[in-house]
Amino acid sequence: MAPPPPRTTLDRPAWIKGALEALAEEGFAGLRIEVLARRLKVTKGSFYWHFKDRQDLLATVLDTWREGRIRDVLKQAKARPGGEREKIFYLLDTYSTTRNRRGILIELAMREWAQRDPAAAAIVREVDAVRLECSRTLFLGCGLAPEEASARCLLLYAYCFGLSLVMHQNFQDDISRLKEEINALVAGAPRAALTAPA
Repeated sequence: MAPPPPRTTLDRPAWIKGALEALAEEGFAGLRIEVLARRLKVTKGSFYWHFKDRQDLLATVLDTWREGRIRDVLKQAKARPGGEREKIFYLLDTYSTTRNRRGILIELAMREWAQRDPAAAAIVREVDAVRLECSRTLFLGCGLAPEEASARCLLLYAYCFGLSLVMHQNFQDDISRLKEEINALVAGAPRAALTAPA
């Protein structure tokens, strides 16, 4: 008789990665131990080698998402002195596209999770606060007054993430031109300077 195939084992990062994939595809409901084990083709026993319980997994997923999002925005929003407006256009281009569909799905699932769980809500608030402060700093660097910088950074944030929820592709034939107009309005650029600096 042939020996039985070896059991698949996963380390802790593999479980977290699988949990984030499940979150993107199934929402919070996908973060059940049985569902994840079946998805990852392992036994529930494998889970308990790496996590004390489900709450341990959920806390780790939240921390992983928070650290990744904050690290990303601190890197993406860093501007050289005098390059703040260029960086704002870059952020508008980067975050208002659907290039990272998985990331958007996780973002939406996190916000749904935050509606039912105070720990998730605190994490989402922290990420939002860092993102808003980073973009506000860029607007202040452009010479805007604090009140206007605050308003524009919130507008930028709402536009970038709200766009992923709207089926805007059929709204107008020339979507590229429309987005350039919107970017200019958000960034506070004069209409003659609709295109981001080279």
